[in-house]
Amino acid sequence: MDVWKFVSAHLWYIVPLVVILALALVYRKPLARFYGEVRGELVKCTWPWDPEQTGFRKYKALIDSTLVVCVASLLLAGYTTGFDFIISNLVTLLTRAVTGAF
Repeated sequence: MDVWKFVSAHLWYIVPLVVILALALVYRKPLARFYGEVRGELVKCTWPWDPEQTGFRKYKALIDSTLVVCVASLLLAGYTTGFDFIISNLVTLLTRAVTGAF
């Protein structure tokens, strides 16, 4: 297979990969320091599960808190959507009333 044909056909992901690799090589020392600092901070963290438990029970607190966040997000989205619907219809009604476009 012709190399240039392959490169031109797959250029859309070869170029970003080369750029990422070049940046990783240029900034390898700061990236290594950042990775080390992140790893050091994660060691200090307490995780919401007991390391001696296994299976579903190990992640129960994590799953429960994730479900709480998802439900709260859905409720907030519903409230915002409903309020936006009411306000936009009210503004449309008032605009039509003022301009006489009934």
